[in-house]
Amino acid sequence: MANGSDQAPEGGRLFFQTELFQVDRFGTRRHRRQRVTQRTSITEPAREIPVHAECDVLVVGGGPAGTAAAVAAARLGARTLLMERHNHLGGLSTGGLVIWIDRMTDWEGKLVIRGFAEEFLDRLPKDAVAGPPREAWGSRDAATAAWWSLRTAAFHGIVTNSPTCDPEWMKLAAQEMVLGAGAELLFHAWGAMPVLEDGAVRGVVFESKQGRRAVLAKVVVDATGDGDLFHRAGAASSEDIDERDIHHCINTSWLFGGVDMPAFLRWRAEQPAEFAEFMQRGKAAIGLFERAFVSWRDDVALFMGPRLAGFSAVDVDDQTEVEIRSHRLMLQHLEFYRAHAPGFGGAYLMLSAPQLGVRHARRLVGVGAVTRECWDGRVQPDEIGVSPSLSPKFPNVSVGYGALVPERLDGLLAPGRHLSCDPSSHSFLREIPQCWLTGQAAGVAAALAANAGVEPRAVPVAEIRRA
Repeated sequence: MANGSDQAPEGGRLFFQTELFQVDRFGTRRHRRQRVTQRTSITEPAREIPVHAECDVLVVGGGPAGTAAAVAAARLGARTLLMERHNHLGGLSTGGLVIWIDRMTDWEGKLVIRGFAEEFLDRLPKDAVAGPPREAWGSRDAATAAWWSLRTAAFHGIVTNSPTCDPEWMKLAAQEMVLGAGAELLFHAWGAMPVLEDGAVRGVVFESKQGRRAVLAKVVVDATGDGDLFHRAGAASSEDIDERDIHHCINTSWLFGGVDMPAFLRWRAEQPAEFAEFMQRGKAAIGLFERAFVSWRDDVALFMGPRLAGFSAVDVDDQTEVEIRSHRLMLQHLEFYRAHAPGFGGAYLMLSAPQLGVRHARRLVGVGAVTRECWDGRVQPDEIGVSPSLSPKFPNVSVGYGALVPERLDGLLAPGRHLSCDPSSHSFLREIPQCWLTGQAAGVAAALAANAGVEPRAVPVAEIRRA
């Protein structure tokens, strides 16, 4: 191992053991600051809100689902506007550094998530993508699977199409696909409140440096990931989770530069006992400890954890605490990896994700839902896409249009990780390829509804499939 002790290489204290981290109000458990206010609420006076734009389809949230929806809607001739709170597209796949694109192939190696997803990845330059070649997809060769398993592209002894991509190239590719399709982009705009008319969503009020403004639309696609708009419009939602499942945890991801990942991976493969000891020592020294993942480059390491449980993705105090904890964990990991991990002696802090890594918040209660009962391979009558299953024990999973349509609310569709499903199905439907899949379907349906002057629930599924 790089260093046999738990001390800094030069004998001094590790940086995270210094006074920098002595101000710690959190302890080991979730912290809730007690605030005392003289007033519990204020009343906002009525006022006129300027209309910034009108369109056929308004997509709020420029993550994987929103980007796919905007491109699909614009290509069908709908006047489309994509609203994003950050300065880039891609959502968690870029701003959240979730640059590992999990399993677009089934367990036989067949590419089942195609369409927008396939076109998007094909637009990335070769040096921006690291993953197994097409001829390796579905391979059960033990040596091949073991090699790719260390590179997050083989599971259950099977090689999958799970590339790791450069987040900057993904931002650019998404932006140019949206603009190339003819959609309008609006960055630095936070979709805050739905505009309701006769029980239907007909636009969104957003906040920006210009103040509060509105965009009116025939159809709104809520691609916020957390159901912000359908929740505020009064649509029913679910927040239940499987407590045994890690897929609801939150954290901020980060990148370390200056590493030698091939050396680190060789050590993992050749010295598994040493690696296991390293992980145990890391847990003993830090508590929550994460292994390094590959990135799109050999000199950059990705950390998508440690995952923090017991926090809400829609509570601003919880979000703040998770950010602070994650930033501190990043520094603790840097010092420990530098001291003990082969290939990390020259590692440096490269980037902490500017976007919080949320896996679960709210889920729509839709006309339909993807549930555990759907894992038996049956084709949903309103199928709009197919997802790889969670493990080789199950066939591919049919995704129905009803999972995107609110049970009662009109004028809105909800693709992405907040679609209608149960907690077990959410563990894979929240992934980036599945968000591309449902986003593309929602964009098509929104455009068809706007062009025909009908509500999204009235669009024939056969037309969505043909478009």
